[in-house]
Amino acid sequence: SLPPLAHSRRSGSVMLSVAYAGASDGIGALGAALNVSGASGATSLIVGALGCGAIWFLRFRRRGRPYSYPGDAIPEEQRLKRGVQFKQGTKMPVEVGWAPRVEEQPEKDLLPHKVSGQQVWSFDATGAESSAQQHPFDPAANPNPGDCIFRAARLKAWKGPKPDEAKVPSDPLEAARKGFAFYQMIQCGDGQWAGDYGGPHFLLPGFVIAAYITSSGKLTKAMPAAYWRAAEAYLRNHQQEDGGWGTHLESPSTMFCSALNYVALRLVGAPMDDAACVLGRTFLHKHGGCLYTATWSKFWLAFLGVYDLRGIAPVPPELWLLPSWFPIHPGRFWCHCRMVYVPMCYLYGRRFAYDAAADPVTASLRKELYPPGVEYDKIDWHNHMFSIAEMDNYSPVHWVMKVLEKIFAIYEWTIGPFNFLREPASRFVEEYMHSEDVETNYLTIGPVSKAFHILTSWVVAGGATDPEVASSSKAYRAHLARIPAYSWIAEDGLKVQGYNGSMAWDTAFAVQAAAEGGLQKEFPEMCSKAWGWLAREQVRALPDGDWRHWRQPIRGGWGFSTAEQAWPVSDTTAEAFKAMLALRQDECVRGASKFPDEHCYDSVQFLLSYQNADGGWATYENNRGWSWYELLNPACVFGSIMIDYSYVECSSSAIQALLEFNHQFPNHRPAEIKAAVQSGACFIEAMQRDDGSWYGCWGNCFTYGCWFGIEGLVCAGRDPSSNSGIQRCVSFLLSKQNADGGWGEDFLSCFNREYTSRDKLYGCDGSSTVVCTAWALLGLMAGNCPDVAAVRKGIDFLMRKQLASGDWAQENISGVFNRSVGITYTSFRNVFPLWALGRFARVYGPRMGVK
Repeated sequence: SLPPLAHSRRSGSVMLSVAYAGASDGIGALGAALNVSGASGATSLIVGALGCGAIWFLRFRRRGRPYSYPGDAIPEEQRLKRGVQFKQGTKMPVEVGWAPRVEEQPEKDLLPHKVSGQQVWSFDATGAESSAQQHPFDPAANPNPGDCIFRAARLKAWKGPKPDEAKVPSDPLEAARKGFAFYQMIQCGDGQWAGDYGGPHFLLPGFVIAAYITSSGKLTKAMPAAYWRAAEAYLRNHQQEDGGWGTHLESPSTMFCSALNYVALRLVGAPMDDAACVLGRTFLHKHGGCLYTATWSKFWLAFLGVYDLRGIAPVPPELWLLPSWFPIHPGRFWCHCRMVYVPMCYLYGRRFAYDAAADPVTASLRKELYPPGVEYDKIDWHNHMFSIAEMDNYSPVHWVMKVLEKIFAIYEWTIGPFNFLREPASRFVEEYMHSEDVETNYLTIGPVSKAFHILTSWVVAGGATDPEVASSSKAYRAHLARIPAYSWIAEDGLKVQGYNGSMAWDTAFAVQAAAEGGLQKEFPEMCSKAWGWLAREQVRALPDGDWRHWRQPIRGGWGFSTAEQAWPVSDTTAEAFKAMLALRQDECVRGASKFPDEHCYDSVQFLLSYQNADGGWATYENNRGWSWYELLNPACVFGSIMIDYSYVECSSSAIQALLEFNHQFPNHRPAEIKAAVQSGACFIEAMQRDDGSWYGCWGNCFTYGCWFGIEGLVCAGRDPSSNSGIQRCVSFLLSKQNADGGWGEDFLSCFNREYTSRDKLYGCDGSSTVVCTAWALLGLMAGNCPDVAAVRKGIDFLMRKQLASGDWAQENISGVFNRSVGITYTSFRNVFPLWALGRFARVYGPRMGVK
């Protein structure tokens, strides 16, 4: 179903004002008022009728569930059965000399806005500013780095009091106090908490390939040599014993990322006969070579000139010429999906490919990437448009999409493309990319699109014919200047993060944890700095949106990282807003950055406007499509990427924020807030699984979803003592508690959509983790769990696992997106145990009469 969405766009003499109304069964009904004039009117109505007919024919539903329901456990035959294979020990240590610093504004007028001052990295061969020691990394013990280099640098810079390592906390509040005494030491000077937000292995190769093409094979033109040495360390350290690379840190090898990382390793300087390259080729050849890698890999390989564009499912830019009201329009796709395919379709439409034959490395790759006996010039590329290794085929391309792609292929390679369509489409896409660059200060929405924009900015500037002139263009230089914002150094090497950081997300949780534990008075400077930073990072841009480029109003939101990135998210907005409200009247924030009431009203407007017709909240935008859009998912390796679904986590956060605002501002839009909250609560209830749990779409996994599910319902007024949904979830969580008092989930929980643990999780001495335990405890305490002994046992687990420093050890991967990709949050090991300890000490313990 579609959310309320109304806007106007003018095309010639046609004014289209379209309003979409959602249907409760999740299929959607299209209600349109078309004010048309001229000869185009009849054509528009005919096309519209055909589009509505297509919707009716293609629609499908999950009966009894919202269209956003992620599904129950996947069938046994589709489950991930292969394991991760790492050899013990560090393969390539990171050089001593890396140190974090505050990002500074590049040359005058290069960027349209000021940079936020986030943490970036610089290399000093003398090691004067670094922690002056190497930190071991053993992926066999734990492929998730502990962010040792950054934390060591922050601890070295700390001048205040330190926790007493000899003193063992005697109660939960004392443990929380010690935890915050440590955590304040690694807070950045401007108030945020930064950290490693890596994990996916398909991000770094895009930056390597883009830099290699645009520098004509001379990578140091794009970034210093130390950058590429650290990137090489990362590539080597995460290669598995079978020769491949996984999709993410804890994934078994896939062709998707093995192809990309092998190429990246060669491009950063590893010779063909290097042991890692020999092993990597063995893996690739065993599985059919790069003819059988995933679509996203094939795009990068094609633009590098080591794969042919004819072997890729087409992405014609002409789709952007469809009228905005057309039911199947790329502007309706989930923003992360469409903003990747925008530069893809531009490069595809321009038939861009690096001159691989003239470059010895890429000329060699044309042989290396395919099994012996397969000659590059004799490959039947069209025949491999849909070829994919089974290990990559998480979300198989539907026959409907295959039919469409074959029609597109006929247009692209037999009868077309037609210049009268291709040229205006390409010009619009150029304009679209430029708009994205300017609005996001050349960060773009994320790392995949960022890597493509590095390349497209160079191609648009004429790189294919005059590389030197293109390399001096303002847009290309601006993109190079923002590469450090996505780069992060840890003990495993240099990686590209899943965003330009997760600072707003992590900082919002830390503030709330301190406030609920009543510790803001003991850590006033820490809380004041964090609160002030959040106040400054509220998005104030695009109050009316940018509908020409499918951007709805974003003023009042918070982005996952910084305001300058200009893609606020509903749950980050809600959590940051909750943090602002939690300390808004506290004496610790007096003198901090001002946050007037009008800014609170803007956040309420943002949250209310982002609610979908099904009652839930999506991530970046209202849902604009239908669930049957997944029939058009071409990516294979990701699930549920075509539209912005409503999520339990986003909905719960929004409900909590709106209600806290209503408590402090009871006269501002109370009826709208009440209606939104009750509709949201009904959505959360409808998303509950039969076993009482909620699937976590953004955290690993059911413990995360259950916490948000319970918290949202309780805040919405559901009584834990009588509400069956809350009680069933409490029972579910209690049934998963381990003998040591903790909870723990393997990433298979996300992939298979079924609660899965194992005897020993990464970074642990057993089957429990502090993050999953904290999530479970937060949910149980919110649900007023009557089994006080079980809750206390979980609290004892957190206290036992706390290190003498007040920190906790880095354990297994805790984040997820698109069902199949894990991502790292090094801050989670701190903020959630601290929050659970504080809630027990200040709320649950006193309520239940237990210490």
